[in-house]
Amino acid sequence: MEESLKKYSLLESLNVSRETLVDFESFVGMIQKGNEEINIISKQSAKNDVIRERHIIDSAQVIELIDLNSKKIIDIGSGGGMPGIVISIMLKNQGKATKIQLYEKSHHKSVFLRKVSRDLKLNAEIMHLNIFEAKNLESGTIIARAFKPLPIILDLIYKNFSSYKNLILFMGNSGEKILEETLKNWDFDFEKKKSITSEDSFLLNIKNIKKKD
Repeated sequence: MEESLKKYSLLESLNVSRETLVDFESFVGMIQKGNEEINIISKQSAKNDVIRERHIIDSAQVIELIDLNSKKIIDIGSGGGMPGIVISIMLKNQGKATKIQLYEKSHHKSVFLRKVSRDLKLNAEIMHLNIFEAKNLESGTIIARAFKPLPIILDLIYKNFSSYKNLILFMGNSGEKILEETLKNWDFDFEKKKSITSEDSFLLNIKNIKKKD
């Protein structure tokens, strides 16, 4: 176990507790076991070192941009629980009462996420629902990772959320170009934070989304 925990050294600046890292390792094991039955993540990225950096550490870094005073955080397309489950683990071990709602339209993945939430005793609510069909949503921070293209996500937030504080997205190596193109049709305040797992990626923290005329 000690060797495994050392693999999380990229998170040192976040002061992540040992209890959190132990829960991360439990989650990794659950994903790998679940992956044998359903396609949670690709087989290549389910390998130990790959899954830790590409999925767990990559998801965990978003904690710095989340409004931790919110009563609720929404992960709008959780898939295998990244970043929703990862953030829920961190909040649990920080003693935060914030609830995370994870929207996932796949039945099998929703069942998996409920089991993870139950086994790790997380304050997470799994919504087996297509987020595009939900209306008048309210949230503090909204998070999304590898979900939909930026313009589609902005349109979803604009139309389906009645209130929110900020939206955090994970942007890849074409993120700058996508952002530039999107700003032609959308107006919003934003800040960028360099990813700790990839030189070419960044986190995009968005507020005050408006559609241009």
